[in-house]
Amino acid sequence: MNNQIICPGFKASGIAAGIKKNGKKDLGLIFSEVPATAAGLFTTNKVKAAPVILDMERMKSGRCQAIIANSGNANCYSGPQGMDDAKEMTALVAQALGISEALVQVSSTGVIGAPMPMEKVRTAVPDLVKALCPEGIDDLGVSILTTDLVKKVICRQGEINGKTFTIAAVAKGSGMIRPDMATMLCFVVSDVNASPEVLKACLVEANEGSFNRITVDGDTSTNDTVLIMANGLSDISIEDAAERGIFQEILNDVLLCLAKAIVEDGEGATKLVEIIVKGAESNEDARTIADTIAHSSLVKTAFFGEDANWGRILAAAGRAGVPLNPDMVDILFGKVMLVKNGVWLGVDVETEATKVLKNKSFSVTVDLKMARGMASVLTCDFSIDYVKINADYRS
Repeated sequence: MNNQIICPGFKASGIAAGIKKNGKKDLGLIFSEVPATAAGLFTTNKVKAAPVILDMERMKSGRCQAIIANSGNANCYSGPQGMDDAKEMTALVAQALGISEALVQVSSTGVIGAPMPMEKVRTAVPDLVKALCPEGIDDLGVSILTTDLVKKVICRQGEINGKTFTIAAVAKGSGMIRPDMATMLCFVVSDVNASPEVLKACLVEANEGSFNRITVDGDTSTNDTVLIMANGLSDISIEDAAERGIFQEILNDVLLCLAKAIVEDGEGATKLVEIIVKGAESNEDARTIADTIAHSSLVKTAFFGEDANWGRILAAAGRAGVPLNPDMVDILFGKVMLVKNGVWLGVDVETEATKVLKNKSFSVTVDLKMARGMASVLTCDFSIDYVKINADYRS
């Protein structure tokens, strides 16, 4: 994705401001040449970072023109100064761009509790604005990474009534990922024309099918933010149901691709696993069981060890708190059925199931055979590296 243009009418940048100790890029910016309609989704954690609180208030206007984001510092639980710093970051950008401060959003990710090094931000913002360019999305993608190993950037195009529109997005996330809203940070831009209400509805639907069904470690961040801006420069409206459907399909694909990339890049992860639960009494029951399995440390360590330990999966399903009959349950690794009607099918079948676990990505299906409820969750394994990464994260 080198030299990729972010989206018509948008520019992006990412530079090293010195917030991180390692000297890597840590400050990014997205700018729309014209004020855009906007919508956002935010963490459900009761402890919210100052940028989240500020963004939630400003997003009520349904308008946005710029987003400044940093890594290396979460600006969370830093007292009243944290809100002052978040506001100052937006004011610095607004002044440099010559736009209203009310049209600037801010996002932060990194260590919780440390004060934001504002002197470094103040010094860096002019260079950040100067670096803005249509091809700056890759630099932006790098600037918001923390323990991520790779940047997560994607661009898709669609066509409505013979005209082309673009959706581009950038995300970060590797640890502290649980689907209680979304993931750490994700910024989406498009050149369609849409009301804030339509954008919000589209974002909610796309989020439910992507970020809201992933987990790395079961932890919900204090800073989770997903923002979308639409500047209307393509002159394509998505207010009509048919037009909106085309836009929705591509937005769904964009966010799902990013969600998968986040799980694949989970801290220390070596496997991408889809947990599928079907035959439950309701979709909600199926989701509860899938979540319980996907969050189980014992299940995830078995995935890392390439051990088809179906007993851990069945035990997790049984403690999910929803109806099931263990004597009816089937468990499949990929297409290999290892358990039928609650009975293990033997060593030879387990050997075949173990081969499935040697793949980098695979599915595990739990069929309750009670009704038609179904759900799936994307998860990863727990490796030794996950412990190493998080044992000394702050240092």
